[in-house]
Amino acid sequence: MVYDFKKEMKEFYVPKNKPEIVIVPKTNYIAVQGRGDPNEEGGTYQQAISILYAVAYTLKMSYRSDYKIEGFFEYVVPPLEGFWWQDNVDGFDLLRCESNSKNNLGLDAPNGFHYPNKSDFNWISVIRLPDFMKKKDVEWAKKAAFQKKKLDCSLVEFYTVDEGLCVQIMHLGAYDDESMTISVMDKFLKENEYENDMDNGRFHHEIYLSDPRKSAPEKWRTVIRHPIKKI
Repeated sequence: MVYDFKKEMKEFYVPKNKPEIVIVPKTNYIAVQGRGDPNEEGGTYQQAISILYAVAYTLKMSYRSDYKIEGFFEYVVPPLEGFWWQDNVDGFDLLRCESNSKNNLGLDAPNGFHYPNKSDFNWISVIRLPDFMKKKDVEWAKKAAFQKKKLDCSLVEFYTVDEGLCVQIMHLGAYDDESMTISVMDKFLKENEYENDMDNGRFHHEIYLSDPRKSAPEKWRTVIRHPIKKI
């Protein structure tokens, strides 16, 4: 049977539609780091995604090549994920907008926000790797992808993250509406004597479970995860 992270590790890929506390183990990824508006047509973010997937699928299909990875088993390429932050900003630079409605999860979110400065975003786009993958395997895949697709994948790197204690929730809707769901997470933290701990390499984390090219924004499913600490 082909291994599927979303099915085998549901606690990290299919959270509830209300905040929950999780301890996320150390995880290896392939990653591309950059800065700028992710919506810019043909921009650095979109270019990063294309080379990430090129390397991800080269690794997935490596068993059909002469290169053999020790401990390899067939698996579904995990969903795209992203770590996001802005320089000298605690969390994100949000502008408050008037709202007294419920968010698109049906949860109370009296204060709405939006992101005014997307060009200031720093991001690390990642795709999870099975534990048997090593740095040398990623280096092989970068070269193989270039030889086959003539795509420069030199910016892709082997990247390890130890998130530890986090709060997470399933966000349903457009990315620009995430801040309403985040306000629900923040309210939950305050009520349970936790606080966000986005510092020293711990970032706002998103896992994209929907293909925005194939579904309407109101149906997009995104895991939102924040590192936290006990007050």
